[in-house]
Amino acid sequence: MKLPEPFANSLILTGPTASGKSELALELTERMDAEIIALDSMTLYRGMDIGTAKPSLADRARVPHHLIDVLDPWESGNVAWWLREAARCTREIEARGKQVLFVGGTPFYLKALLQGLFDSPPVDPEIRARLEKEAELDGAAALHARLVAIDPASAARLHPNDIRRVVRALEVWELTGKPLSSWQQQGWWGETPAAESEEFPRCLVVDVDRQILYDRINQRVLRMIEAGWIEEVRKLRDLPRSPGKEASQALGYAELLAVIKGRESLEQAVATIQLRSRQFAKRQLTWFRSLPGCQVCEGKLTFEVWRRTIRI
Repeated sequence: MKLPEPFANSLILTGPTASGKSELALELTERMDAEIIALDSMTLYRGMDIGTAKPSLADRARVPHHLIDVLDPWESGNVAWWLREAARCTREIEARGKQVLFVGGTPFYLKALLQGLFDSPPVDPEIRARLEKEAELDGAAALHARLVAIDPASAARLHPNDIRRVVRALEVWELTGKPLSSWQQQGWWGETPAAESEEFPRCLVVDVDRQILYDRINQRVLRMIEAGWIEEVRKLRDLPRSPGKEASQALGYAELLAVIKGRESLEQAVATIQLRSRQFAKRQLTWFRSLPGCQVCEGKLTFEVWRRTIRI
């Protein structure tokens, strides 16, 4: 599948959380003479380092990374903003004669990169406020159950606790009588075109055995706790402004804030974070496998698939 301009010459390395794509990307970029653009909605935010598995300062010194630490947690970094910034970074990198490699696993960002943005219905503040109030009174599960009835495709990819996006899907239905999943079949160009065949795959999904992946996720959560994740959450709590809706969706931060406030034990929070992270990885894989143009590949085989871009 050929990517839309200005991303036509870019490469994409994606995969579920803890699949090892970040480490793989470092070696790939050095052999490709490339720079990395983060395909991640949470590494955008300053001060959210441990819980987002953000590339270390040493890794960023080793290979140039873009769209990391570019917003404060209370600022909004939605997909439309990210896509504009990604286009700007792409042009600048290619002007230096470098290859662009997108690395990350945020499904909405990946879909926008591959297909563009659909022509979304406008926001209705009154409907949104009412739905948010209902979520507060009746609970997130009740709102998600309503979405299952009217838009099962959107409900399948949204976690019940992702209230912001569940509310948006219900809002679109009330405004237009048309499911959000139906609107999302449209891109910049209107109806999503059939994928143009290209022998050279530009988007690779790192494939890892499911049980190995889940074990990695469980262990990584424990390492994050040991690395000071709770202290990171405490610092975010003490900022002069509270994190915005986007940053507040980051996995694990709400659970650890509950620990800090004495509402939950650390053991309970860790188990919940591990479970939610495994569930997120499963949803990521569902997304990636459904998107045209994404080729599943074992990590070590990426070097063979992208041989023509790599210095052997």
